[in-house]
Amino acid sequence: MSSHVDVQNEEIEMFRDMVLRFLEQEVTPHYEEWEKNHHMPREMWNTMGNAGMLLVDFDEKYGAAGASFEVCQMIQEEMCRMNFHSLATGYNIHANIVAPYILNIGTQQQCDRWLPGMASGEVLTALAMTEPGAGSDVAGMRTNAVKDGDDYILNGSKTFITNGNSADMIIVCAKTDPSLGAKGISLFLVDTSLPGFSTGKPIEKIGQHSSDTGELFFENMRIPADSLLGEEGQGFVYLMRELPRERLGCAVQAIGHAQGALDITCEYVKERKAFGQTVSQFQNTRFKLAQCQTDLELSRALLEKHMDKYKRDEMTVIDAAMLKLAATEMQVNTVNECLQLFGGYGYTDEYPISRFYRDARVQTIYAGSSEIMKEVIARGILGR
Repeated sequence: MSSHVDVQNEEIEMFRDMVLRFLEQEVTPHYEEWEKNHHMPREMWNTMGNAGMLLVDFDEKYGAAGASFEVCQMIQEEMCRMNFHSLATGYNIHANIVAPYILNIGTQQQCDRWLPGMASGEVLTALAMTEPGAGSDVAGMRTNAVKDGDDYILNGSKTFITNGNSADMIIVCAKTDPSLGAKGISLFLVDTSLPGFSTGKPIEKIGQHSSDTGELFFENMRIPADSLLGEEGQGFVYLMRELPRERLGCAVQAIGHAQGALDITCEYVKERKAFGQTVSQFQNTRFKLAQCQTDLELSRALLEKHMDKYKRDEMTVIDAAMLKLAATEMQVNTVNECLQLFGGYGYTDEYPISRFYRDARVQTIYAGSSEIMKEVIARGILGR
């Protein structure tokens, strides 16, 4: 057992060195400009693909690295630790969410068509669930797909879709039988080059500025019947089955991000002076940082527990909800305390803690808000 663990840790550290070099060379010199322009170049995905960073835990037959699940999570954690949360959010959708949907639910033909391009970066993907009038209430979605011969006719709209403006393929949730509510939802692999697809103006956000967040429109869009992912009417079941990995990814990002914020704050308070001593010598500073570090380690322990359960296919929807709730709330609280210790400088764009602060806030909202997570947990322990 220990030798297996040693090999696994060695693999993670080997990949970590590669990831850190890549981020320093390909992201650090440009990231400020991307954030300022509210845009990350589409070519960046090809660059990541060429470096072997996309779909790392997928089989080599798809052009992937064949690494462990932990390596995929480590990449997101390091991106967030280095304050590249916008990049990590898009990465999480493409490599940690959409790809497993296709692998776990799709046909071999669908896997062969999409996964190699996703691994190389030639194909960028998104997942479209949320609508203007239906966020966490999936059953309330209005986008519909009507069977017509060998095709489906897709109509509707989606909003707040990460990677939405740049995506080449999007998993779209649509009603195939509106009379059945949540049981009438199906999933489709939608090629965005087909007629009838369009995007709105990129959505401007409080934070994660260079993350592509789009509004999507489907107008009498004819998609082939083999675009159906899995079985018709099973979309809600698939969503519930795959959501735990998405929420686990959010927790990984939260922990990396909180660690990065703590690291730069510890350095700052040891240098900044007030009333004749460094800020780190004040008891308030020391106690605040001690509490933040403790909260971070508690979330890290919970993450490790549930990552092990995920690998054994034992992680439940309730487990994922507790993990996301705990980790993202910890992230927001930690970054808030860190910014406070920077004083007025923390509120300026000149200091990176301000971006840590902005980028963290949405983590308690997307992939299921903290309130929805509490409802999921409550139903699990009390029943409906």
